[in-house]
Amino acid sequence: MASSSKKTDSRSVFKAGAVSLAFLVLGYQVALFVHRSAVEKIAANRDRPDTVYVVDRKLAQELLSESGRNAQTQDRTADSQAEAPLIIRKPSQHSPVAEQIASGAKPESQGISRPRRRVESFRFNPNTVGLDDLIRLGFSEKQAQSIINYREKGGRFRRKSDFAKSYVVADSVYKRLESFIDIPKTDINKADSAAFDALPGVGGWTAAKIVEYRTRLRGYSCPEQLMEIYHFDRERYDGLKDLIVCSPVEAYPFWSLPADSLRLHPHVRSWQTARAIVFYREHNPPDKWSIDGLLSAGILNEDQAEKLRKCRLK
Repeated sequence: MASSSKKTDSRSVFKAGAVSLAFLVLGYQVALFVHRSAVEKIAANRDRPDTVYVVDRKLAQELLSESGRNAQTQDRTADSQAEAPLIIRKPSQHSPVAEQIASGAKPESQGISRPRRRVESFRFNPNTVGLDDLIRLGFSEKQAQSIINYREKGGRFRRKSDFAKSYVVADSVYKRLESFIDIPKTDINKADSAAFDALPGVGGWTAAKIVEYRTRLRGYSCPEQLMEIYHFDRERYDGLKDLIVCSPVEAYPFWSLPADSLRLHPHVRSWQTARAIVFYREHNPPDKWSIDGLLSAGILNEDQAEKLRKCRLK
């Protein structure tokens, strides 16, 4: 009885193993099929189809006859097919993966190496470049998606060196692309508070003050005027001066404004100083109108004169 029981148990184990092996093989085949289908689907979505022309054979022959050309076709068809339409296929340039699929070649996972992708170099802004262009630049799809994910989480490349620090950017890749990286600088005469807030060392309060001071000046004449803002010191300026530009602005009509408008300038500030400037203009010829002249007359102090010299005045 014991021997019979052991034989029964052995058969049961063998059957269970055989069934498990069958399911394992079936699962492997299904996985291969799903993988190949996915690869073909991706290749089809990114590929361009061939152009197919369907031409009426009789009409084509008539047109050829009228133009004096030989109306005979290269492929002689039977009389039963003489009325059939003429089909002409113009192949497009396909991706390497699509070419492999069309030729029946095995995918890379089955031992057939895929042709190397063509790597390009062109000007790009790492803060706005898209997935497809990142792949064209030589990044894998996974690496390109990592760069985009970093941006979507609030990350920003302020300098070229910031892009080099990304863990998906190899030193050799950065060396090839460094001269093509184009990160626009912030124009302090055109940017809004959100653009200023994105600069290093500038928070929401300071960004609002930069815009407010620009309005009072009627535009910045030079980037250094940012240091005239309260709490905007040399250290903060040095931390961002390579990230900003100052586009030209119209000169401030300092030598023609009436006192009630002139007093609003941040370096005049008072009715008394504004009226004194107007009085100086009225009692001196235009060739004497200068910041140094106002300083010598005691109308401006040294600090006011130094700041006004940075302004574009007319």
